[in-house]
Amino acid sequence: MTNPVTILTATVAALALAGCAASDNANGPTVISYDHGALDTLLELGVDDQILALPHQGLPEYLEGMQARLPDAGSLKLPDQELIGQLTPGLVLMTGRQGAELQVEVARLAPVRDVTLPEGDYREAVNARVTSLAGYYGLEAAAGIKLDALWQHVAEQKAAVPAGSTVTVVTHNDGNLSLRSEPVVYELLDLTAATVPDAVQPVTRGERTFYPVTADILADMAPDTLLVVDRSAAIGGEPLAPQALQSTLNQAGASTRVVVLNPGLWYLSGGGLQSVRLQVDEVVDAVR
Repeated sequence: MTNPVTILTATVAALALAGCAASDNANGPTVISYDHGALDTLLELGVDDQILALPHQGLPEYLEGMQARLPDAGSLKLPDQELIGQLTPGLVLMTGRQGAELQVEVARLAPVRDVTLPEGDYREAVNARVTSLAGYYGLEAAAGIKLDALWQHVAEQKAAVPAGSTVTVVTHNDGNLSLRSEPVVYELLDLTAATVPDAVQPVTRGERTFYPVTADILADMAPDTLLVVDRSAAIGGEPLAPQALQSTLNQAGASTRVVVLNPGLWYLSGGGLQSVRLQVDEVVDAVR
């Protein structure tokens, strides 16, 4: 049986190809982006004037300066389709966060491009997406220079990290914690993960698999640094109380330091020329 998601994705691609050429101008397509990493890449490449609108709801701090001069395009989960129809962008950037069915709906209004990061090596995935976005504006050479500078910065920051320290990354969601396989931490910076006890078992919900942990389990793991990506805080929910978690770990005899990362940057963004650099810097500051 044919996978309905495959059909939806193919439909989006066909609609995008049909409309993209007509919507482009001499400088490349005008854009509305529902992926903040793609947006910060376009900003870093200097094509600000081609951005027509952006989702204001939940906008990460590092992009908040854009709100004053661009209209509100909705949220990452609920794009403002009426606005898209009014502005008729040359390109709407979306990801799996919006879902294939919503991409098809938006593709009836304007060409859609799915900019979800490819699976596999994280650095290569970032390279591929940045280069691809730059190609719409003839800026591949500039993108290469930007990427070289980014990876040089990552290498310098990696060298500044103390040897031998262990790190655990967790996601906080409504009072619950789960282990997070964070490529910026474990691939780009090559930090050592604390050993996970055999008692930690996966839990599958729909297409997602989680590895729930408790403060007691984290105390047994005893990483030097515990990095928290606070999903609840990022989407307007009740944030984690880091002092309470820190106290529990201390009482259990763990010398772990709890650091809550910037919620919007880590849960709602990433994979862009600006966001990767900001994430690397935040992690290195946390573990030094």
